[in-house]
Amino acid sequence: MAEAASAERQMKRTLNAFDLTCIGIGAIIGTGIFALIGTAIAGQTFPTRLETPILNFIQAWLSGADVILGRAGAGPAVAISLFVAALACGFAALCYAELASMIPVSGSAYTYSYATLGEIIAWIIGWDLILEYAVGNMAVAVGWSGYFVKLCGSLFGLKFPIWAVNDYRTASDLIAKGGDTLKDFSSTTLPIIAGHPIALNFPALVIVAAVTVLLIYGIRESAKTNTMIVIIKVAVVVFFISFGAFMVHPTNWHPYVPNGFAGVMSGAAIIFFAFIGFDAVSTTAEETKNPRRDMPIGIIASLIICTLLYVLMGTVLAGIKKYTVYLGDPAAAATAFASKPWAEALISAGALAGMTSVLLVFQLGQPRIFMAMARDGLLPQYFARIHPRFRTPYVTTIWTGVVVGGVAMLVDIGSLSDLTNIGTLFAFILVCVGVAVLRRTDAGRPRPFRVPLVPLFPIVGVLLCFVLMLSLPVLTWIRFFVWLGIGLLIYFLYSVRHSKLRRGIDTGITEDIPPPLIKT
Repeated sequence: MAEAASAERQMKRTLNAFDLTCIGIGAIIGTGIFALIGTAIAGQTFPTRLETPILNFIQAWLSGADVILGRAGAGPAVAISLFVAALACGFAALCYAELASMIPVSGSAYTYSYATLGEIIAWIIGWDLILEYAVGNMAVAVGWSGYFVKLCGSLFGLKFPIWAVNDYRTASDLIAKGGDTLKDFSSTTLPIIAGHPIALNFPALVIVAAVTVLLIYGIRESAKTNTMIVIIKVAVVVFFISFGAFMVHPTNWHPYVPNGFAGVMSGAAIIFFAFIGFDAVSTTAEETKNPRRDMPIGIIASLIICTLLYVLMGTVLAGIKKYTVYLGDPAAAATAFASKPWAEALISAGALAGMTSVLLVFQLGQPRIFMAMARDGLLPQYFARIHPRFRTPYVTTIWTGVVVGGVAMLVDIGSLSDLTNIGTLFAFILVCVGVAVLRRTDAGRPRPFRVPLVPLFPIVGVLLCFVLMLSLPVLTWIRFFVWLGIGLLIYFLYSVRHSKLRRGIDTGITEDIPPPLIKT
């Protein structure tokens, strides 16, 4: 905290509780609810065991039945799935709120783990958070591009060459598939450079670049932009609920739980992606006027508001059409209004606004985590620089924008939502553990916000998050462990030797004032 307050590191404090709540809503309402709710309702089928959730193997072992290669949909009970996912997030949010009020410093779960569980755990969680913010944002940017192209075609009749709005793999698949889909493009041939066909997703790159420039310019301007977008997309969600309520056929809610408890839990694991992001509020602690009071308000209020909207939206969506209609549909919210083109266009515009604010908030969060890691010496000091005029972490913001935009332009990684989920759930588990540990190791420290019933609530949070992790595919777990292995390799090859804590220069008033030498 003393380090963050030093003159050369100080950031501009301009955010209040309302701004933080809007940042939380901006991160939560986006790709998940607009793109994944159909999958949570109807379920998924997989061709191999590697893509099958671990929970399926556990159920098969307990029952003696064959392993089901897929995830059962929640059906009309998606409202319960949303509530279960929100409950897991709720216990984690309480723990985030306590730590954010105690340690009002940028870095989110990384900083909290550093202060409570030690440096190596902090490195693991910091490396892990890249899955939530940077990798998640790559998928969001690709999704944003798809909705942008669709909206340009439906509203203005504007078409783009297939090679300019898709990565190579997606463009090749669309061309090979043929059919009516190709009518959405002005050209369906790929240019050849040096003997290789080329396809680049330029809209994904452009939106990431625009968001990066805005974030460098200032947190106040970024927050105002986010607030305007949040108002638009919340209005669209409220429109969906109120207008869609008149289109509901109660018979579509029967049977309410077609696939039992397993369907509800698998639906919760899929739709969990819709809730990640409230923790991005904690990355703006050093830019908040009164972080001890406003951080808990922003974290908890944004989660409560989004949970209420999500449950109502899921209930209405499952009542408009039979739940099986949404199988494999990446735009279920728009499909529900397919009979009313003007409403479908409005929902698509809301989805576009939702993804824009998610991009903005996640691009805001990731650089601040890198900055916090660099301050501790775990990354080069170059990444800890603050812009002298705008007081933003411009170096990490630029590099995050370059990597996210570049990958989103070249690669189709929409399927990485599961990898984002497991990374986020692991972060939530460590934050819950951190609260319980700190209550024992530093019980006397002032806590402006306190989690009730410790250690019960943190333990429940850990268990719920772990069950949701078990509902993710085997392949996701393999990728997760490979990712952690790469992170540990970097830690032992670079970070251990440059760590300020290990070199004894992060124990004074600030990291720039080393403690006096002890003569022996």
